[in-house]
Amino acid sequence: MSDSVEKLRRKIEKAGSLGSVVSTMKTLAATNIRQYEAAVSALGDYYRTVELGLSVCFRQSAGVANSRERAKESELKTIAVVFGSDQGLIGQFNGQLVDTVRNSPELRSAGGTVYLSVGERIQASLLDSGLETKQLFRVPNSVNAITPLVGELLSGIEKIRADFSFFKLILFYNSPVTGGIYRPVTRFLLPLDEAWEANIRKGAGAWPGKAIPEMPNGLETTRWALLREYLFVSLFRACAESLASENASRLAAMQRAEKNIDELLDDLTMQYNQRRQADIDEELFDVIAGFQALKDAAHRR
Repeated sequence: MSDSVEKLRRKIEKAGSLGSVVSTMKTLAATNIRQYEAAVSALGDYYRTVELGLSVCFRQSAGVANSRERAKESELKTIAVVFGSDQGLIGQFNGQLVDTVRNSPELRSAGGTVYLSVGERIQASLLDSGLETKQLFRVPNSVNAITPLVGELLSGIEKIRADFSFFKLILFYNSPVTGGIYRPVTRFLLPLDEAWEANIRKGAGAWPGKAIPEMPNGLETTRWALLREYLFVSLFRACAESLASENASRLAAMQRAEKNIDELLDDLTMQYNQRRQADIDEELFDVIAGFQALKDAAHRR
């Protein structure tokens, strides 16, 4: 039995309210994407300064990629930082990332792997895959919350560094591509190889001043301080891109939902108009039938 006019009207009102919520969430996701992209872009000058400092350290040493580290790279302890999401309406955001982590050959080193997860849901997914995380970090809910998270991550990495002089550091996160599409990214930060050092030298270029800066705290201390800033920028960028991907995925989901709601509203409106017209026709038929009955009764008299 078809719905009544009143029931169809209520369905149209509910669909319209849901459409307003979807529109608001879509606007919020688009705004968040722009904020996270702007945050990544703002790191440019800061990263340039870190590059200059590292290039000076490289000139005064044999570089960070020495043969002793490379020879034992397969035996190094590995730290894997996995950036997930604790929000809904993001599809396979966490699932695809866990598959990337589980299938990564770089995490099968003889030195073992320590997992640091950003997000409770990604931690649960890793545990379901048999990968136990050593430490859990909260997913930032704004641009301002990224810096405290990066500070916590660096503190966790520093503690591991105290036990292992050399280790591998790998980041796993989703990076936005275009149109709500994202892709899992695997980024290697440590140990630093010759290709990375060459890129730093090339990107930094010549020192802008005439006098080369001195290092009163020693080369090793200064170099690790600059490497820490390099890690800060890299972790910040990874987190911001992950959050941008999350919101891009939600934006795409809201766009699909908005399209479905519009189609539903069109269908309900058509049913409403048809049902209303059928009720009007039925009422007119009753009026005409009643009038005809009265007319026939008058003739019989």
